[in-house]
Amino acid sequence: MATSAIGPGFLTSTTVFTAQLYASFGFAILVSIIVDIIAQLNVWRIITVTNMPAQDIANLLLPGLGGFLSILIIAGGLVFNIGNIAGCGLGLNVLFGLDVTTGALISAAVAMLLFLLKDAGRAMDAFAKILGFVMIGLTLYVAFTSHPPIAEAIHKTFLPDRIDFMSIVTIVGGTVGGYITFAGAHRLLDAGISGAGSSKQVDQSAATAIGVASLMRILLFLAALGVVMKGSRLDDSNPAASVFQLAAGQIGYIIFGIVLWSAAVTSVVGASFTSISFARSFHPVFSEKKNACIIAFIVCATLLFAVFGKPVKVLIFAGAFNGFILAFSLGILLIAATKSRIMNSYRHPRAYLVAGAVVALIMLVFGGMTMWNELGKVF
Repeated sequence: MATSAIGPGFLTSTTVFTAQLYASFGFAILVSIIVDIIAQLNVWRIITVTNMPAQDIANLLLPGLGGFLSILIIAGGLVFNIGNIAGCGLGLNVLFGLDVTTGALISAAVAMLLFLLKDAGRAMDAFAKILGFVMIGLTLYVAFTSHPPIAEAIHKTFLPDRIDFMSIVTIVGGTVGGYITFAGAHRLLDAGISGAGSSKQVDQSAATAIGVASLMRILLFLAALGVVMKGSRLDDSNPAASVFQLAAGQIGYIIFGIVLWSAAVTSVVGASFTSISFARSFHPVFSEKKNACIIAFIVCATLLFAVFGKPVKVLIFAGAFNGFILAFSLGILLIAATKSRIMNSYRHPRAYLVAGAVVALIMLVFGGMTMWNELGKVF
C-alpha cells in the first residue's frame, strides 16, 4: 500500500504544493496523515473481518452497488496508471536520456514481467519493499543536502499562514484514495489474513503503511522547502526533478531519476493488481487468468499514456479524482459495518465509525469541488 501510494503523482503534488504554500504545506500534510489513518483503519478492518473484497461487501449492502464501486475503482486505477506509466518514462529519460514513450514501454515490460513469474504475489511484495527502501534512503539524503528550515516547518505545521483545502484533498487522494484505499486490504485477503482475530495485526499493518508513506512525504516536503526557501524556481514541466537537482546538483538529478522510476513502477504494479482484484466480480476469467488480466491492464494504461500526454497535469488530477472516490467507497463500507447481516457478531468500534463518517463527508464535498476544478485544467 505504501509503495502504491508513493508514485509520481505523490512526488509531483508534494513539490507543487510546497512551492505554492512553503512551510504552511506542513499543515496539509499533518491533516492528511490523520485522515489517511482514519480511512485505512476503517477500510482494512471491515474488509478483513468480513473476509470479503470491498465489492462483495457493497453487493451485500445493495445488489449492484459492488459493480458500480468496481467501475469507479478500475477507472480511477486506470487514470492513476496513465500517470504512473508517464512517471516511468520520465524516470528513464532522466537516467538514460531515453524518449519518454520508449522509457514508458520498457518500464511497462518490467512490471509485466513480475506477473509472469510463478509466485507473482511474493515477487510483487519483495519488489515493492526493496524499491521502497531505496526511495526513502535517497530522498533522506536530498532532504539533508537542501538544508530546510526545520524549525519554521514545525511552527507552520501547527500555525499555518494559509490553509489550502485543494492541497489536502489532492494529497489524501494520492495517498489513500481510489484503488490505494483497498490495495493493502485486498493483498491481506490474498495472503490469508482475515477474521476478527486478526484486527490488531491489521490495524498495525495499516498504521505502518501510512507511516511509511507519510515519512516519504515529509522528507520530500523538507527537501522541496529547503530549495524554494532559497528563492530557487522549480521547473513547471517537472517540479520534483528541480528539487533534487537544485538540492544536490547532477547527483541529485540522477537520484531523482532512480526515485521517480522506483515510485512509478511500484505504483504501476499496485494499481494494476488492485484494479483487477475489483474486476473479479464481473466474470470468473478475472480470477482464473488474474495475472494475464493484470498484464492487459498495464498494456491498456501504456497505450492511453502514449495518446493522452500531459503527464504532470494528469498526475495532479488523478489525486483529486481518487480523493472523491475515497469518500464514496469509505461511505459504503461504513454503512456496511453497521449491518449485522454483513458483519455477523463483530461490532465495529463507534469511534472508528464517527471519525470515518467525518472523513467521508469532508472528502465528498471538497473532493468533488477539487475534481471539477482540475478537470478543466486537464482537458
